[in-house]
Amino acid sequence: MAAFSPRSGQRVVHRRKRKMQLRSGVGVVELEVLYGQDPGDNHWGCPLRERWGLSDHQQLSLALEDRLAFTVTATGSYEEAAQLVHKWGVLVSASSLHALTQRLGSRAEARTQARLANPPVEKDPKRAATALGVLMLDGWQVRQRGPGWGKGRTGAPRVEWHEWKTGVYYRQEQAGRTAGDRGVLAEKIVIGWQGEPVEFGRRMHWEAMRAGLGRARATLIVADGAPWIWNLAQDRWAGATEVLDFYHAAEHLWELGRALMGSDEERVARWVEPRRHQLRHGKHREVLAEIAKLRVPPTEAGQVIQREQAYFAGQADRMVYSKIHRRGWPIGSGPVESACRSRQCRFKRPGQSWTASGMRNLGALAEARHNHHWDELWNL
Repeated sequence: MAAFSPRSGQRVVHRRKRKMQLRSGVGVVELEVLYGQDPGDNHWGCPLRERWGLSDHQQLSLALEDRLAFTVTATGSYEEAAQLVHKWGVLVSASSLHALTQRLGSRAEARTQARLANPPVEKDPKRAATALGVLMLDGWQVRQRGPGWGKGRTGAPRVEWHEWKTGVYYRQEQAGRTAGDRGVLAEKIVIGWQGEPVEFGRRMHWEAMRAGLGRARATLIVADGAPWIWNLAQDRWAGATEVLDFYHAAEHLWELGRALMGSDEERVARWVEPRRHQLRHGKHREVLAEIAKLRVPPTEAGQVIQREQAYFAGQADRMVYSKIHRRGWPIGSGPVESACRSRQCRFKRPGQSWTASGMRNLGALAEARHNHHWDELWNL
């Protein structure tokens, strides 16, 4: 088969033998291969390389690329990955791992685009329909190189901050608690995107549908108060139950308490804690009515009070915490906060400044691993 082109199935002509070296997990392997012209389309190449999915000058075996790329996505930096790889007997530089990640990450993003062009097919259609599909959405800022990066005297910004939108989907039965009463998910889908919410929503919805959202008897969305999240929810998942993350609601209650009571934390706590308890246990309408009636003085604190009044008024229908909790549904967005933190530990380390393509490619590769698309990268 080494003499037959995988493209046309014909035997190559003008054949000649060449030496080919491949780096593998067990060392360098030297092969004697045929090189020739495919009579089907007249291109020159090595049939064995093409059959194995190797590019013309690729020196790493596919199995080694698989192991290296997986290691990159499971470590905190290219330098850490290179050190770990060295421990299992392969010498490779951080810059080589970076180049590999850009190539394979670009392939992973292309595979994602190809999947999005087709309707999602549920991964486990024989599984019983879930009672509740849970979507949690958030965003965090990442440091990227601006148009003035690397330039001398310039008025263009050298560094820019951009939002990386992050979403989590899981089925209610995948949530549990450890013996120490810590919440844990058996499995979850994680999606990240830097760009417009519409595209983020498209990717999130596709993966959620693949994971069973289409047959969920109810859908819950838990998030903070960012307007883009709730606009996306209405556009993409209209009819879903929306809940403002209770921790964020409590944070805003503390901000309001400090504006009302000043810097005395004991006084602030005496004002906040009873209202926080009411908010959590079915008395949210009373708390919201009281907040709406607060006097707004013409001071800086008054501006905070006015801002928080608008915040609570805009989130009023998403604060039925007691009712949601009685159903056994979550009122906190811990899983997506955890996903954001995990991504920040990789993408927001000291001294890091990303290019948009560099972050996108590594992110696409990490998602392929996390969301069970990894093997698709090697189906060439």
